Amino acid sequence: MVTAELANHHFLFVGGLHRSGTTIITRCLAEHPEISGFKDTGAQEDEGQFLQSVYPIGRVHGGPGAFGFAPEASLTEESPLVSVENRDQMFSGWSRHWDLGRPVLMEKSPPNIIRTRFLQAQFPRSWFLIVVRHPVAVTFATFTRRPKRTRVDELLRHWVHCHEILERDLPHLDRALIVPYEGFVADPDATLGRVYDFLGLPHHPNPLPIRGETNDRYYRMWREQTSRRVAGRRTRLAATQLEARVRRFGYSLDDLGFTGPAPSLTT
Repeated sequence: MVTAELANHHFLFVGGLHRSGTTIITRCLAEHPEISGFKDTGAQEDEGQFLQSVYPIGRVHGGPGAFGFAPEASLTEESPLVSVENRDQMFSGWSRHWDLGRPVLMEKSPPNIIRTRFLQAQFPRSWFLIVVRHPVAVTFATFTRRPKRTRVDELLRHWVHCHEILERDLPHLDRALIVPYEGFVADPDATLGRVYDFLGLPHHPNPLPIRGETNDRYYRMWREQTSRRVAGRRTRLAATQLEARVRRFGYSLDDLGFTGPAPSLTT
């Protein structure tokens, strides 16, 4: 039965660091009549990582802002977890929350950003949608939720580290699309249209409200932090050390308004 169901469906795996916008984008995509996503599962943010027992959830490796630093958190086709038995177990855990009458089955979890090759090995009929957001916004959105367990400079380094793993993995993926969060909030219909073209699906209007300019408050926090002579010293040092690496992903820590090419995210 599992084999038959796998043959009748394609899989859309959505990834991107916590606070990157993966939740709102998957909610929009789940409105499409040919896509089934998770809803009201009881799991945090309806993330698929919590609905299976084959691989460890991100929290095991430190959770938001930290999980990518654990070498064992990054999974590829060489992982010993790759097997037919584990694939069937993953599908069994997820399928009870999907509408199997829809051809595209969508699963979203932030750690997917460093597990794409593993997921492709398990489910070859897969697409990957990776949401990227400005590192300053991701850093402070995460920091405001976990201020006692994180440092701003470490959150920045985690952003860079995870995206460099993604850069390494992208050439191994058959079908991957990178979506900047900033472009999505500026023009949701255009971004969703790109995704539907990528999936080979007809366009579908977005019925959900989307807030724009959501990065602005985090940019203000960044300016305040880096302006502090003593308390901001470590953050300024990290920004200097990471600027060239961040630029390769189309962002800047020196010029928050910078929008440029992202050679590291070429698919």
